[in-house]
Parts: sequence; C-alpha cells; structure tokens
Amino acid sequence: MIKIITEPFGVIESGKSVKRFVMENENGMKVAVLDYGCTVQSILVPDRDGVLRDVALGYDDASCYEKGSCFLGAFVGRYANRIGNAAFTLNGRIYHLKKNEGENHLHGTFAHRLFEGVVKDNAVEFRFESPPSEEGYPGTLKGKVLYRLTDDNALEIEYTAVCDEDTVINLTNHTYFNLNGQDGSDVLEHVMRLYADSFTELNEDQLPTGRILGVDGTPLDFREEKAIGADIDSDFQQLRLASGYDHNMILNGTAGTLREIARVKSPQTGITLTASTTEPAVQFYSGNFVQSDRAPHGKAPVRYPRYGGFCLEAQHYPDSVHHPDFPDTALKKGETYYQKTVYRFTIDSSS
Repeated sequence: MIKIITEPFGVIESGKSVKRFVMENENGMKVAVLDYGCTVQSILVPDRDGVLRDVALGYDDASCYEKGSCFLGAFVGRYANRIGNAAFTLNGRIYHLKKNEGENHLHGTFAHRLFEGVVKDNAVEFRFESPPSEEGYPGTLKGKVLYRLTDDNALEIEYTAVCDEDTVINLTNHTYFNLNGQDGSDVLEHVMRLYADSFTELNEDQLPTGRILGVDGTPLDFREEKAIGADIDSDFQQLRLASGYDHNMILNGTAGTLREIARVKSPQTGITLTASTTEPAVQFYSGNFVQSDRAPHGKAPVRYPRYGGFCLEAQHYPDSVHHPDFPDTALKKGETYYQKTVYRFTIDSSS
C-alpha cells in the first residue's frame, strides 16, 4: 500500500505556491515530486545497513529550482536534448524555436512551469497543455506525466500526449542520481553496465553528426560493468567534446517494449539502480557541469561537485528532426505519444 501526502514547498518569484507530493511504500522508500517542473525532488532508499539515503540531486526550496540551470529532477520538453539552429521543417513548413543554448534549442520550457497535480490511485499525475505559440512548436499539445512508486522499490514514470496538429515531441526526465546520497561525493566510483552497442557521434556543438558509431574499443563501452570514472579522462575526442560523458546511447532490444537498459551500483552504500524503458535511446550524462549550477547550493549545505550525479535520460535521439535515418519524433494529429521508464532500487550486499 502506497501512502501519499501533499505539503507546501515554498513560493516562486511570481508569488505562486509550489506543492510537494510525497509517496511512501511499505519498505520505507519515499519519492517526492513537485508540481513545479513535474520535478523528482528526492528519492529516499534504504542502503545495505537500512539507512535511508536521498539518491536524487535537488534543492530544499522552490526558489532554487527557479534559479537552477542544471534541470535537476525535471520533466523536460516539448523536446528533450538539442535541436540544431533552433528550427525544423515539418510538412514542408519551417518552424523557428526559441534559441536557449547559443544557436540551438535545448529541452524546452516545461522544467520551469507549474503543473496541475492530482493523486490518482497509488500515483501522482500531472497534466499539461502547451499552446502553439509556446517556443514556436506547432499545435496545442496536451498530456500527462504519471509518477508511481511500487512496493518493490521502483519509480515508474509514464508519459502520454496528443496534439491537434502534426508536431514533434521528445519527452524525458532529468533526474541526477548519486547512490551514495547527499554527502557531496562524485559518482566516478559507481559501477555501471549499459546495454548499448552504439552511439550517435557528436560534433563540437554537441549535436549529432548523423554517424552511428560502435562502442567497441572506446570509453563509451559499458557493456561489461566498469566504474563511471574508469575512462572518463581518456584522450578520446568524443569525451573531450562533451567534457565527460554526455552521449546519446542507442539501446539494444526493441524500441517500444519495456526492457532493462542499465544497471548502476554504489560500492559505498550497496544501492543498485536498474533502469528500464520503452525508448530507443538514453542520454548518459556524467554531471560534467553540475558544479556550475546557478542555484546557490543543492540540498543544504551541499554544493554538488563536478560529476556529482549521473543521468539516464530515456528518449529519442537528439536533433532527430534533421536526420531522416534517426527514429522519427513526429507526432501526427490524432495519434498518442507514449513512453514509460522505470528506475528500480535494490541492494547489492556484496559491494
């Protein structure tokens, strides 16, 4: 049985109040989500000694989420990741988007919006509506993001959306995990296995070149488990371009089916995260710039260091709108977009 309580979480600059929804299962695991940005604010998981560890990077107050620049825990969209030159062509028409990362468009505005949250069965559901004027995307997009905590210590996230015109869409969650908890450590000793045989090559603007490269013989090969930091300082061009890992990893298995894609564990706490998704790819990010966050601190008094958290952002490929060979991110009028991602937590007592 899942218990859910709703409580205030401060006020943003507009004067509007932010709510926090706290879900707790029978094992004592807790997940808190905010109606600001549909944000995963905390994930409390028992370690090998039964001590609760908060394994999600975040902040203690709403104002920091407004000031923050790293999308900690946020729901991002309409289009996760980058769109080159902040423009795309759909049905013969060019759409110009807001330039929010140099000449490019990154993630969109959802991370800094208030959503309508409701408790539904054993879950929290957030509804959203994005008008056609918002950032230049066509059509009115309506959808829901559902967060569900299960009694076997899994956080399930489901996304659905429809649009009254043809549009493009790529949604994800941007939680940064540190399985050591909030001790200010980095994640370089976390051990990861990632089921991806290939990745999309980056250019100097961190946009895909269009080439699909194999991971074999590169630092991006996590098909056998290894520490996140084992090869992060390698003299490998793709790592230099991103200042660490920030790569679209093409997942093995069949897109559209929920399958395990990664397993990460902390030798320090024994906490293991197993990620599953229906998406064709995951953006693996090693928190290369989290130390430069514009918020004054993380969860006080900690200020997160470089590599202070890792992200597994399940999504379609970045900049797919400019690469016909990539999986299509178009959403046709009358069709329903659907995505499911699951983060499950267990204990590896042998660590």
